[in-house]
Amino acid sequence: MAVDLSGQAIPAVKHAETSFDVLMPIRNRWSPRAFSDKPVPVGTLKVLLEAARWAASCFNEQPWRYIVATKDKPEQFAKMLGVLVEKNQRWAGKAPLLMLSVASKTFAHNKKPNRHYLHDTGAASALMAIQAASMGLQIHQMAGFDMEKARAVYGIPEDFEPAAAMAIGYPGTPDMASEEFRAGETAPRVRRAIEEFVFAEKWGQTGV
Repeated sequence: MAVDLSGQAIPAVKHAETSFDVLMPIRNRWSPRAFSDKPVPVGTLKVLLEAARWAASCFNEQPWRYIVATKDKPEQFAKMLGVLVEKNQRWAGKAPLLMLSVASKTFAHNKKPNRHYLHDTGAASALMAIQAASMGLQIHQMAGFDMEKARAVYGIPEDFEPAAAMAIGYPGTPDMASEEFRAGETAPRVRRAIEEFVFAEKWGQTGV
């Protein structure tokens, strides 16, 4: 565990070893399970949501919606935490802020199905995550939640779909994670090479 000159533990920072020079917030963005108990100020939360607000979307539909629960409102926080699967509850409950992204499945202007609703909502959440990383926070997005429970608990309309849960806060130190999750706080970050997912001419033929 790294410590500073005063002997204080240093929060984990996992810079991506990128093959090309990308923006530092992209390199710094990762998904911790150890969070500091430092609260996220309302002004900071609004900055994160403003970043999401300016994501691109099909027909400028902006299908994303976000449900927010902060730890300073215990009943609301417990309500959101209860939507997560039990394994995620064990670490996400230590974050100061939880969120649920929800996506509109239809276009507002004609009520026809919007095939891109999840793509566009994910784009908004990605911008939020990059903004968070630029401000010293991190967002851990989760597939592990009960969609139908979320729908019932929050009264989410049928034409909207719960997309992902999120734990948001300032990173903690690796030793703050339980033994179950501690290794992940320091494990190297890995990704496929560009050649493995960019094609040209035909599927599977490297494009760059």
